[in-house]
Amino acid sequence: MSDTQSPSTGSAVHGASPKAIQNHYDVGNAFYRLWLDRTSTYSCALWEPGDDLDAAQLRKLDFHIEQAGASGAKRVLDVGCGWGSLLARLTSVHGVPNAVGLTLSQEQADWVRSLQLPGVDVRLENWQDHQPVAPYDAIVSIGAFEHFARLGESEEEKVAGYRSFFEHCHRWLTPGGGLSLQTITYENFDESRPNAFVADIFPESDLPRIAQIAKASEGLFEVVRMRQDGEQYERTLKQWLYNLKARRDEAVAIRGEAGVKRYEKYLAMFAVAFHLRGMNLARFTFRRIDQQIQRQPRGQATDTGGVATALEAA
Repeated sequence: MSDTQSPSTGSAVHGASPKAIQNHYDVGNAFYRLWLDRTSTYSCALWEPGDDLDAAQLRKLDFHIEQAGASGAKRVLDVGCGWGSLLARLTSVHGVPNAVGLTLSQEQADWVRSLQLPGVDVRLENWQDHQPVAPYDAIVSIGAFEHFARLGESEEEKVAGYRSFFEHCHRWLTPGGGLSLQTITYENFDESRPNAFVADIFPESDLPRIAQIAKASEGLFEVVRMRQDGEQYERTLKQWLYNLKARRDEAVAIRGEAGVKRYEKYLAMFAVAFHLRGMNLARFTFRRIDQQIQRQPRGQATDTGGVATALEAA
């Protein structure tokens, strides 16, 4: 599928619908550019002392690229590519000749295409409908996993949806390929009592728990590394809110007073939620499992191959 084709007509089996995604992300690129960083990266940054928002967002992009093993790779997939900051970083800095981005936001897709980034193919397409022309060496997904389950789904339904995503990634990747995943998670929060305002901001979407992600990836991916950075998202949200307030008159001209107040409330509420650890921010490094070790019946010898040789040599 080239970047000039229309979105897939396939219906989403798991997660939020395209209409629900567009409800939040298609409110005007100019509005988001007022308060995001220069690359319009709309996800938690990775802060170090002395960083401003621009530096912290580039640091986050480089982190995920390195964790996925995407630097210098031939083909890389970005699931939930936003306004294209990771795609641009892959092709302009990390020597990736072919980077494919998936989004359900028409405005995001149009923006990325307008950049005319060499080697970048952006697709208005659900990950469930994606059929790559060739395998990927690495996959990165930042801030999309939050939309892969719907409010009201049971534990089993949520895990099934997450499992489907990992199965797709497993099929798409070359042997030993890496997947770097960033998502907001529930921490000390009772999801049986959903917040109506949050549901209005992010319709049809529900957050995962760490245990659900681990269960869904079992047997398909090895968890190489996992870090929790809730305080990093608290700082990111506070910076976004500061930026929005600093350019409030311009924002009101685009979204109106009620629209701006809605975003101010959302950013402030989420910052508090991270501060209180109602939510957390997880960054996973996964490695594709190419062959599972089969359990042998009791009493049957197991061919340990190179393991035995290595032990003897030691």
